[in-house]
Parts: sequence; structure tokens; C-alpha cells
Amino acid sequence: MSPRYHSGASQAGRVVAIVADVMALILGLWILMYLLDANRANDFVRFVHDVARWLAGWSHDLFTFDEEWARVVTGYGLAAVVYLFVGHAVAGRLHRR
Repeated sequence: MSPRYHSGASQAGRVVAIVADVMALILGLWILMYLLDANRANDFVRFVHDVARWLAGWSHDLFTFDEEWARVVTGYGLAAVVYLFVGHAVAGRLHRR
């Protein structure tokens, strides 16, 4: 394996890990904003919510707790954990190439 190929795989792994981290950060930021009752009329809060909702579309309202805060934390939190786990697993696999 050439050193150039190996460094390319390492770079790709780094990019995948960074993307997974950013996705989880956005989801975590929305959870924090929700729990702190951020102003939803604010453009930044609205942007973070829209992106987080898109990222967690598959896990949104997956759980049916009575309290809305518990649904937000578990639904968005599950998506963040999955993105971190899968993203870093893929990054590690690419790094070993």
C-alpha cells in the first residue's frame, strides 16, 4: 500500500468523523436549546431546530413518553448517539485501510 493511498484513507476517516461530530453537535445543541426554552422566533434557533429535525427524522417521535421534553431528549439524543457511533466506526475502518 502506498503512503499516499494510506494518507488519503486516513484523511477520509477524519472527514467522516468530523461530519458525524458536527451532526451530533447540532442534535445536542437543539436538545439544550429546547430544555432551556430558547426563543423559537430567533433565526439561529429555528435553523438549528430545522437541521436537527431533518437529521433526526427517522428517530423523531420514536418514543411516546407523556412528557414532551423526554421525547425530545430521547428521540434527538438517540440520533446523536447513532451518528457518533456509526460515524466513528466508519472513520476507524477507513483509518485502518
